[in-house]
Amino acid sequence: MDPQSLPFAVDEAAIWRVLDAPAVRDAGEVRAILAKALTLKGLDYEEVGTLIRVADPVLLDELFHTARKVKEEIYGNRIVLFAPLYASNVCGNECVYCAFRASNRALARKTLTADELREETRAMIRQGHKRIVLLAGEALGVDYILEAIRTIYEVKEGRGEIRRINVEIAPMSVADFRRLKDAEIGTYITFQETYHRATYARNHLKGRKADFEWRLECMDRAMEAGIQDVGIGALLGLTDWRFELLAMIQHAHHLERRFGCGPHTFSVPRIEPAEGSEVSLAPPQAVNDLDFRKLIAIIRLAVPYTGIILSTREKAETRQDCLQLGVSQISAGSRTDPGGYGEEHGNGAQFSLGDHRGLDEVVRDLAGMDFVPSFCTGCYRLGRVGADFMDLAKPGDIKTHCHPNAVSTFQEYLQDYASPGTVAAGEACITRTLGTMEPRLATFTRTMIERIRKGERDVYC
Repeated sequence: MDPQSLPFAVDEAAIWRVLDAPAVRDAGEVRAILAKALTLKGLDYEEVGTLIRVADPVLLDELFHTARKVKEEIYGNRIVLFAPLYASNVCGNECVYCAFRASNRALARKTLTADELREETRAMIRQGHKRIVLLAGEALGVDYILEAIRTIYEVKEGRGEIRRINVEIAPMSVADFRRLKDAEIGTYITFQETYHRATYARNHLKGRKADFEWRLECMDRAMEAGIQDVGIGALLGLTDWRFELLAMIQHAHHLERRFGCGPHTFSVPRIEPAEGSEVSLAPPQAVNDLDFRKLIAIIRLAVPYTGIILSTREKAETRQDCLQLGVSQISAGSRTDPGGYGEEHGNGAQFSLGDHRGLDEVVRDLAGMDFVPSFCTGCYRLGRVGADFMDLAKPGDIKTHCHPNAVSTFQEYLQDYASPGTVAAGEACITRTLGTMEPRLATFTRTMIERIRKGERDVYC
């Protein structure tokens, strides 16, 4: 059997060989790797290992500066915004770091009905959201998820609707993944949590999630089923962050070799306190802020085409800092409990939030930093997914599509949802952004803006 046709397996020995190598002493070697990263071709495994071992402050600054340049070259100044919608916190697994764990009797359990899903969706639309991630504890079957997706897509509220649903749900069979693909989802996301087998066993005590291979191989099954955009991630703090980073890079390289397309996104959440979890209060190997920034910068250089997601687990200041290092997607105005976007909030949340700003404040802050908040879903609906998206992203050409769409959806948000202060900041940001565009692209983008101002919606290219 061709080894490339086999599902992903973590090569722990290769990871430890890299991590056991001596500290970096040759600044020239590091600078040569950073120069290679600027070609947007990515980095190989050994080069990632070298950057992990960089400790010199001067070289770290150069690493961060290079990550900023690569991010700007591929993604420009746009930041994609989304929010999670938790459909259920009922779970059959026993993950020791999670409030949803089956043994946690203090958590108020809830699975949203179709009517409750509609209300949650309306509340999110009223904030201005167009993209969501649908999440649920790992106890529901695929039939519930498919019906939830249909329900959410049907909701209209004023001039708004949810235009794209990404899903973060339990791994499933190839047959069920095919059904999920037919539901017109965006990206399928599942975190491995930890790629270190022994650590995984200590933290996942029962339920289907206790099966390391079943979870590890889920992206292979998803892509076999025809889902072209998948998102991987690790929950940082369970073991050495360097191990998790190298394992994620292995995973990305495997998917690219086998399917011709690496992951659409990387997620890098750090453990946050969760009700009923002592582990979440004192993570075994907590990741400090400097190492966290370093990890994000290295991902941007190693896999430049992929989106990097940062959730509201992180404090606002941390998120703003990491935007400069390669993060391209953030959640905003998030709730992590089923029904949490309504007036009353219960005690059913998965974890504590670090960033409590509402969507309007996040949008205003982004605009003030000269980032264009993007609610775009054009690529999904025009078929720019999987390898087709990567063919545009890898050379940096995706900006010619995504930049106008980002400005268009931002203008739509300003027209329909923004507070006066956010409108002022947003209009100024759009003016500055148009001034940085190539003239023909700027002219085209202005025509899209005018269509929005005259009353059109969902204008994209």
